[in-house]
Amino acid sequence: MKLNAIHHVAIIVSDYEAAKDFYVGKLGFAVVRENYRESRGDWKLDLRLGEGEGAVELEIFAEPNPPKRVNRPEACGLRHLAFRVEDVDKTVAELEAMGITCEPVRRDEFTDKKMTFFFDPDGLPLELHE
Repeated sequence: MKLNAIHHVAIIVSDYEAAKDFYVGKLGFAVVRENYRESRGDWKLDLRLGEGEGAVELEIFAEPNPPKRVNRPEACGLRHLAFRVEDVDKTVAELEAMGITCEPVRRDEFTDKKMTFFFDPDGLPLELHE
């Protein structure tokens, strides 16, 4: 078996418009498709980050009244999404100018690269990594 790349990651959000504004309006994801699923009474928003073969999709499902995300102790499953950036400090400044709070920048103990975390509207941890 040969897996070539990650095609997409799917997350569930509690507020469709807030998630769309955050991921598209603030983080700059491109909208691939947007569908209301009548049978489920929810929205599905497919987003893309990057171009061509290296692009990754983020599927957003807006579920009515989803259970809250477990924080501490962490549960099994998705821990966080990490984004590679050229300059963590510059990206933190851009996020904070939009009102998005970031944790203090630190160095990854294994790679010695700068990194930090911030959170989406539902508290999903998002990482910046140089």
